[in-house]
Amino acid sequence: MAQNHTQYIFSMGTLSRKDDSIAFKNTKGSNYIPVEDLKELYCLAEVSLNSKFLDFIAKAGITIHFFNYYGNYSGSFYPKEQLISGDLTIKQSLAHIDKRLIIAKAIVQGIADNIYETLYHYYRHGKKDLKPLLDWLKKDVAEYLAKDINIKQILWIEGQIWLKFYNSFKHFLPDDFIINKRVKRPPDNPMNALISFGNSLLYTKTISAIYHTHLNQSIAFLHSPQEGRFSLSLDLCEVFKPIIVFKTIFDLVNNKKLQVVKHFDKSLNYALLNETGKKIFIEAFETRLNESFMHPNLKRKTTYKSALKYDGYKLIKCFVEDKEFIPFKLKDKC
Repeated sequence: MAQNHTQYIFSMGTLSRKDDSIAFKNTKGSNYIPVEDLKELYCLAEVSLNSKFLDFIAKAGITIHFFNYYGNYSGSFYPKEQLISGDLTIKQSLAHIDKRLIIAKAIVQGIADNIYETLYHYYRHGKKDLKPLLDWLKKDVAEYLAKDINIKQILWIEGQIWLKFYNSFKHFLPDDFIINKRVKRPPDNPMNALISFGNSLLYTKTISAIYHTHLNQSIAFLHSPQEGRFSLSLDLCEVFKPIIVFKTIFDLVNNKKLQVVKHFDKSLNYALLNETGKKIFIEAFETRLNESFMHPNLKRKTTYKSALKYDGYKLIKCFVEDKEFIPFKLKDKC
């Protein structure tokens, strides 16, 4: 299924080159995917490929993202980076030393702001039990972040924000999508499965966005650079989770487009989306990611997908021009 230069593969099979196309072969036969304009390939099931195919993909400038059985991100293959800048890497490293706390605080404040806007929609439509949390997000978080605190304390308040957010689901979601606690690997219920899958998709979109900048993926500010992942992608995708991942989940669940019995695997205690459920979620996710709006700073129509990359450019301005880094905020969207 192709969505805006992205192709998703849902079944087991083999990937190979066929002339100037990608051949995907499984038990049902062969499908051919043109590489023209293709930017990302998502493998959501076990696939076989060889180095000759990867060389072909690299020359075509295509990134491949691999997911495991539970819908969690396993890893990516992307072409050799063309936009490497030693000067920027030095400046980014220096910023990690000199500005880490400032940037980490900005990210956490951005998470709180975007969760506030996401929940305020439900408060405005009668869910008045959300008011204490909204007040806390509006006032207490900002006051705490204004203090002279270290990175562990910043991470603690981030954890509190997400915990309180998860606990708020009981006020506006059906009972079968309530979670008692966040469980990731593997998920243990339908909501945890949706969150893990959605977060993994957004993380890979952020990897692709940063790939097209001069930023170094390994030098992060909120997350530790020693985590062995694309830590900067973890940083930049955080503020977009409430807007892209959770608004997608809430819309699908509340409008009954995703239902536990129909769209989750019964044999795994409904803790895994089935193929139909994944297709429904991905279609809604891609639609939201490519939703257009007037960007407050760019003063032109853009999409959330472009806003991800633009936050990367804002970081570059922070490193090079000493500009304040303010992540994207939903309340500023026109």
